[in-house]
Amino acid sequence: MFVPVQSMVCLVSNGAGKTTTIGMLATLLRPDAGSARIFGHDVVKESQIVRQLIGVTGQYASVDESLSATENLIIFSQLLGLGRVEARQKADELLEEFGLMEAAKRPLKNFSGGMRRRLDLAASLIAQPPLIFLDEPTTGLDPRTRTQMWDTIRRLVKTGSTILLTTQYLEEADQLADRIAVIDHGRVVAEGTVDELKASVGTSSLQLSVQNLQDIEVARQIVERVLQIQSNVSYEVGKITAPMANADLVTDLLIAVREAGIHLAEMSVQKPTLDEVFLITITGHGVKEDAVSASFESKKVKVGKA
Repeated sequence: MFVPVQSMVCLVSNGAGKTTTIGMLATLLRPDAGSARIFGHDVVKESQIVRQLIGVTGQYASVDESLSATENLIIFSQLLGLGRVEARQKADELLEEFGLMEAAKRPLKNFSGGMRRRLDLAASLIAQPPLIFLDEPTTGLDPRTRTQMWDTIRRLVKTGSTILLTTQYLEEADQLADRIAVIDHGRVVAEGTVDELKASVGTSSLQLSVQNLQDIEVARQIVERVLQIQSNVSYEVGKITAPMANADLVTDLLIAVREAGIHLAEMSVQKPTLDEVFLITITGHGVKEDAVSASFESKKVKVGKA
């Protein structure tokens, strides 16, 4: 059963089956076994109904490079049953929404990768489907264009769309998802909110640096006493790292350090990251396997309430 929620992200390693999953949910591929439903409709037995409820943007733009942005959107609109006037109006609205009006009459072969991605997303919104599949919509985009795409996705969710989104970027999952499902070797191995998954890794960690290296041992003793821990405190040159289950103790720690006359260079409390969730705790793979940042792939599914 596919249940729409505010937003949802799936993180998966390379070859875990994210594009195949999208293909089956979008009725483009027939599943070998099992079942799936979109808004209560079986994707195999009621595929025609499902197709009326979804929009799909794949990893590669499905637009015609020999035509202009306006011409592409008009053709897609007419294929979806809009009349000539309605198609032109819808094209103008979408070009304005995605910041493409200035380039509306230019052939797509002169578009940048980011502009093509935005146009492809615009085409998937012509019929305003309640569910939109976005397969890696920001891959290859520059930081500015990626941020613009994030803003567009947030607006779609706020206006009631359900979005299933895959991505290569854990930061994107962290930024956009209300819920995350982690898939490893074709199986969902964890699901929850971003905070819930981070909490599954363990507690937050305290990082503290002292200005004078001679104070490091006293600072370590204060950290152990205030945080009520007997071990797991590691310290490098001028830096202490310790688990911190109760963030309320930060104030007590600062007071104790000041009373001891110790001057701090820096102090922070950090939650576990999605990298730790994905690479270590959930999939069980260490940083040695595909974890060199650019070589692993995460899958993000963003779902907004329809």
